[in-house]
Amino acid sequence: MEYFAQQLINGVTLGSIYGLIAIGYTMVYGIIGMINFAHGEIFMVGAFTALIAFLILGVLSITWLPLALLIVLLVSMVLASFYGWSLERIAYRPLRGSPRLAALISAIGMSIFLQNFAQISQGARVRPMPPMIEGGVTLMEGAGGFTVQLSYIQIVIVLLTIALMFGFNMLIMKTSLGRAQRACEQDRLMASLLGINVDRTISLTFVMGAALAAVAGVMFLLYYGVIDFYIGFLAGIKAFTAAVLGGIGSLPGAMLGGLLIGLIEVMWSAYFSLEYKDVAAFSILVLVLIFRPTGLLGRPEVEKV
Repeated sequence: MEYFAQQLINGVTLGSIYGLIAIGYTMVYGIIGMINFAHGEIFMVGAFTALIAFLILGVLSITWLPLALLIVLLVSMVLASFYGWSLERIAYRPLRGSPRLAALISAIGMSIFLQNFAQISQGARVRPMPPMIEGGVTLMEGAGGFTVQLSYIQIVIVLLTIALMFGFNMLIMKTSLGRAQRACEQDRLMASLLGINVDRTISLTFVMGAALAAVAGVMFLLYYGVIDFYIGFLAGIKAFTAAVLGGIGSLPGAMLGGLLIGLIEVMWSAYFSLEYKDVAAFSILVLVLIFRPTGLLGRPEVEKV
């Protein structure tokens, strides 16, 4: 029981990171109907930016942890948002009226470009970082000496994810930007006729998704302590799977899918073979799509005539 509880905590933590990345996929798909396959590399850029920012703050002797974390989060979100905005302007906007395959190939090209840019500028070896948030809370102690630990970094990741989910839901449901995004999701042409700046709305959607991916990158760095230029591809594929599993186009679905993928991956690694954890996650996705093609919380598309 104690071992299961520990893996449950680990799975929720990993799933929270996947969920934050998956939101970016589902927001972009909800508005322009395309998959941003370079989104995982934005996550990777956020992680590398955080690592460099921590090093600079150490040189500047800014060692108070709350202030350092706030600065690193803000810097990573700003830089990743710039990358997201540039990605939309370069890879998507010129191809918005083209067949979807053209934009898909363009996004894959940008993904490869960002991977190689990180490899050239930061090196191919893994980049470690010493633990920044140490310690935790002991929840249970088993008869065999196994203890269930909830670390402080896990608490930070889960609470930050909940806060961001609540904040983004309020932004989309209660603000003018959210209303513009929902209008563009339903009909971009009609939204433009009603005075909505469609180009700006789409650009801001890319910026918001990139900012969330940067937060996920910072949390990944703090949680695992090692990053490399390839983490964006692996995490991006998992987050895309989470978005499809939960229902692409649904923000709650993206978070639910992220939690499920994280739990499946961790539980399979704990009780079965570590090498086949990805097979387990994708097998669950296939089964869900067979019996519910729109995902767990997705809605079927209604063709307008």
